[in-house]
Amino acid sequence: MPLICEKVGHVAILTLSRPEVRNAWCAEFFAGFRERLPELEEDREVRCVILTGDDKGGAFSAGADLKNPRTHTENSVADFLEDLPRRRRSSPISMLTDFPKPLVAAVNGYAIGIGCILTLCCDLIVASERAEWRLPQVALGILPAQGGAIRAARWVGKGHAMRLTMGFPLRAEEAYRMGLAQWLVAHDNLMDQAKNVAEHICSLSPLAARVAKESINSGYDLPLAETAYADLYRFMALQLTEDKTEGHRAWRERRKPVFKGR
Repeated sequence: MPLICEKVGHVAILTLSRPEVRNAWCAEFFAGFRERLPELEEDREVRCVILTGDDKGGAFSAGADLKNPRTHTENSVADFLEDLPRRRRSSPISMLTDFPKPLVAAVNGYAIGIGCILTLCCDLIVASERAEWRLPQVALGILPAQGGAIRAARWVGKGHAMRLTMGFPLRAEEAYRMGLAQWLVAHDNLMDQAKNVAEHICSLSPLAARVAKESINSGYDLPLAETAYADLYRFMALQLTEDKTEGHRAWRERRKPVFKGR
């Protein structure tokens, strides 16, 4: 399977691995995400997931496999509409968007088309100096699927998203400067930095980290008052956890907390 999964402590690393075609998208990636993400969601040992591309391919992902004549084709509008609910549920984009644990993208090179959109589904982005984002779909007579353009706008604003959607590349330094990437590092340090970010997240209460992510994602488009009100319930629920007790006790005892996700 070209989607490789490796677990290191509480961190799972998912690697897009088709290096012979710069990790370009294929049907096996669909199957890989459908298998791996539910497993990682259920695995209580996993507290954070890193998504990256096989560095031997020189890219995060080169996007759709345009050498395949079936790419970006449909049999009929009717067939598409009939199959749309299943496609939406099983789409890796939807699955990543709805994944409850923190996701860190380690972008090691070109992130093109669906490769770019995959990074926009993550919560934090660590960029190599070689990283570059592109949305070439409009030049192919289509548009970025699964809300790709508006996902970009939520990260970097309308103007920068329009620029990206119209096919202009976004290089690593610019991405870092405008806030798309939260860390920019030398290429050889990429995975070390991504692992440091993930391990920091793993040191937190896994329940609190998940609920904090939920608060941001669910409240992003809501009026602030509604989000603040919903957070009262989230806050109350976290106060009843063992992790809350441990976190407060560790602070008073001046030691590192040992969170168990309970």
